[in-house]
Amino acid sequence: MLRLTVFALAVSLSAVSTLHAQAADGQQAGAVARSLGTVKSISGKTLVLKPDSGAEVTVTVQEGARVLRLAPGQTDLKAATPMTAEEIQVGDRMLVRGRAADNQGIAAVQIVVMKQADVAQKQQHEREDWQKRGAGGIVSAIDAASGAITVSVTPTLSVAVKTSKDTSYLRYAPTSIRFSDAQKGTLDQIKAGDQLRARGNRSADGKEITAEEVISGSFRNIAGTITSIDAAGNSITVKDILAKKSVVVKFNEDSQLRKLAAPMAQRLAFFLKAGNQPVQAGAQPASGAQPAAGTGGPATGAPATGAPAGGPRPGGGADFQQILSRIPSVKLAELQKEDAVMIVAMQGASPGEVTAVTLLGGVEPILTASPDGMSAAALFSGWNLGAPGGDAGP
Repeated sequence: MLRLTVFALAVSLSAVSTLHAQAADGQQAGAVARSLGTVKSISGKTLVLKPDSGAEVTVTVQEGARVLRLAPGQTDLKAATPMTAEEIQVGDRMLVRGRAADNQGIAAVQIVVMKQADVAQKQQHEREDWQKRGAGGIVSAIDAASGAITVSVTPTLSVAVKTSKDTSYLRYAPTSIRFSDAQKGTLDQIKAGDQLRARGNRSADGKEITAEEVISGSFRNIAGTITSIDAAGNSITVKDILAKKSVVVKFNEDSQLRKLAAPMAQRLAFFLKAGNQPVQAGAQPASGAQPAAGTGGPATGAPATGAPAGGPRPGGGADFQQILSRIPSVKLAELQKEDAVMIVAMQGASPGEVTAVTLLGGVEPILTASPDGMSAAALFSGWNLGAPGGDAGP
């Protein structure tokens, strides 16, 4: 799966392509062929490039071709360093410029490479940065005039996301949580009820974040009990207490299914009913959950909101969302009729059908503590979707 960092690299390499073409192509622009993608295979001076879209391209490295190594995020060739064609490896990101060949390939005269190891290092850095400076939840209010967005992280904790003209926006596609499908967005697209994540510098109390990046999307929250299971159709029917109607929930290869251990569910329900932070500062995960070491989100391997699990975070309790992200996955076959579940889903072809992004089972105590399901939905809002740093891994 293409990741957000790859998305950013595509932008970087495309910018290099545009700038260099304007400077060097001149009147021969019609004879120039370009392709951007990932190296699939290498045989001598011939490379097979898998573009970000379209069919594979055969690239022949010409004698005297200029090969440059560019760090991820750079767009100026002045920052590139020379390398040899022999240093190119399978998995490297590559922008090729040359002449169109008879076999619909490219006879390369210039290759700009972003090494796979460099990309991996940048991905790790982004994961750590989203872990440290990220915040996410459900949008509860928007002040378009000031650019401020209020995000409910839990039923009792909100974060004010401050945006500016320098903030960059991405918007999930209506039917996908893949960052490769996300498009450039605007503040105007964000509305109350959307799921949102932001990255930037936090205030001392942790209740404000000056956003450098924001990604948002509209998804449906479902909470209720399973009334039937269709193993052949890879779907379940849930009586949704939020919408007060039944809904068919389909699963695909991207859907994530997890189940809370009973002690942890009881513990979260207690704090939810008491109106406190679900996990207090310095608390340890309940039985059945693994401490969150590093990063990882349920949908895309993304970092969850805030500080490391089990440790203090600015403005309140530890980040229980990271604990949840470490809960072991389960299979559809392990679900049973009358199981209580919470789901975040994408809208399907009809109003009564959705595709699951994440499903969390074992939540009966939590739904009992929140009869209307609204507080429970807010409780898991920051966990349900992945974040850009993780999808870069993301």
